[in-house]
Amino acid sequence: MHCPYCRNSDTRVSDSRATDDGGAIRRRRVCGACDRKFTTLEQVVLHVVKRCGVLEPFSRDKVIKGVSKACQGRPVTQDQLAALGQQVEETLRASGLAEIPAEEVGVAILGPLADLDAIAYLRFASVYKNFDSVDDFVKEIDGMREQLATSGPSTTTERKS
Repeated sequence: MHCPYCRNSDTRVSDSRATDDGGAIRRRRVCGACDRKFTTLEQVVLHVVKRCGVLEPFSRDKVIKGVSKACQGRPVTQDQLAALGQQVEETLRASGLAEIPAEEVGVAILGPLADLDAIAYLRFASVYKNFDSVDDFVKEIDGMREQLATSGPSTTTERKS
């Protein structure tokens, strides 16, 4: 680490602590040449590995934007979408990997989205899972009904019988 004042590369860490959200480490450093102090912030950057092999930085906003398309016309608020985006990011960070396959991002979205809104889940799943026919929807709905029968209602929207 170079000193921002004199550009000397001889700096040492005098204090380290995690940020309040635990997503970064704040380090207090001292320059060995000019004795000035400065602070650095270290964060792990998540990257998504696309199917074609290209790496791109993870974007919570991109997750929210994609899910909001599936939630269009549904009773889902921006606060709920923001919370879903945060939950997805926390799930991915908890994996401990710096490079996440794009498929894992989709899987991390499906669970919270199913809990948020069943129709939005079906819309998103139809694109994510490449539904080819009505039968694909029927299979997915049957799976959702089966899960409801064993665990009870888990979505915040009303169900029609």
